[in-house]
Amino acid sequence: MNRQIRIREIRVIDDEGAQLGIMTPEEAMKIAEEKGLDLVEVAPTAQPPVCRIIDYGKFLYDEKKKANEAKKKQKVIVVKEIKVRPKIEEHDYQVKKRHAEEFLSEGDKVKITVRFRGREIVHPEMAQKLLSRLATDVVALGKIERAPAMDGRQMVMLITPVKK
Repeated sequence: MNRQIRIREIRVIDDEGAQLGIMTPEEAMKIAEEKGLDLVEVAPTAQPPVCRIIDYGKFLYDEKKKANEAKKKQKVIVVKEIKVRPKIEEHDYQVKKRHAEEFLSEGDKVKITVRFRGREIVHPEMAQKLLSRLATDVVALGKIERAPAMDGRQMVMLITPVKK
């Protein structure tokens, strides 16, 4: 059985922000209709509930604008991934390091993955050495968020940009 609870009294605030006092919802609706505005419940949990006389369409528009402004100001964190092998040549290493530096300078996190193939897995110290070298090379732009750790057949390290 769906029962609707009738509210006997509400606190009313007019369109200029002045309190009109406590009255019945019917009286408040009559005042709102005379002004050509809407009666909107803004604090339903208060005792008595608080209602405001406003233009509801304008209120929704303003709320949407505030939400868009808040969305513009937030920064989306992107994680860029760089994949390397334990037996990487010096030039290839320099290219990967340069990419990591670019990503960190743009404010993105960098996930460095060292993939092992075949019997390379028995030499994880090679990957450890490679990742620590890379971390020391980019120390000016980023710091280690997650230390090198094995994840299946690959070793993973996460570097986060340093705030300026």
